[in-house]
Amino acid sequence: RRWVLSANVRGRDMGGVVSDIKERIDQSVELPQGYYVEYGGQFENQQRAMSRLAVIVPLTILLILLMLYLTFGRFRTAALIIVNVPLALIGGIFGLFVMGEYLSVPATVGFIALFGIAVQNGVVLVSYINFIRDEGLPVETAIIQGALLRLRPVLMTALTTILGLIPLLLSRGIGANVQRPLATVIIFGLTSSTFMTLFVIPALYKWFAPTTMDRPM
Repeated sequence: RRWVLSANVRGRDMGGVVSDIKERIDQSVELPQGYYVEYGGQFENQQRAMSRLAVIVPLTILLILLMLYLTFGRFRTAALIIVNVPLALIGGIFGLFVMGEYLSVPATVGFIALFGIAVQNGVVLVSYINFIRDEGLPVETAIIQGALLRLRPVLMTALTTILGLIPLLLSRGIGANVQRPLATVIIFGLTSSTFMTLFVIPALYKWFAPTTMDRPM
């Protein structure tokens, strides 16, 4: 025998609602021997998905770091580019706060996509600075010229992605609860990441850059 209570959640995150329900039940309801409460439906699916993403997201970052190391052959260069990930994370979290969204499964998927775009912009910038250094220019000159000459490609990548996701950000119809968090994370995270890419990475390049540009065997 079981009793099923159904409800729709609006205007709040599902995890917070279930947490309040659990607290109220613990305080006000004394269950007889052998009775228990289960929380299913969308909340159960969300918890299952978040537990999987808790493994997928760190694994994704590690794989990105490994691929960067295999591409450049230096851990310090890979670490410099991976700095874009926390910079993008800051913008994504700020965007969720501003838009009144919550950290849901679509938002987490948006963070994974955002990390890839942010790392791509970092690769474009750092690889070009390395190319200029291969030509024999000093580090400071290579940093300035690389940041100036890669400004347009980095901005074009960010702008095309942001403009393409604006309709999802403004959506209010069926499926908007999935589209808005994903678009919010990518748009705000990519904005902060692009800005930081053009200023923070050039500023940190000299600390992470190798003293010579000879390629490791």
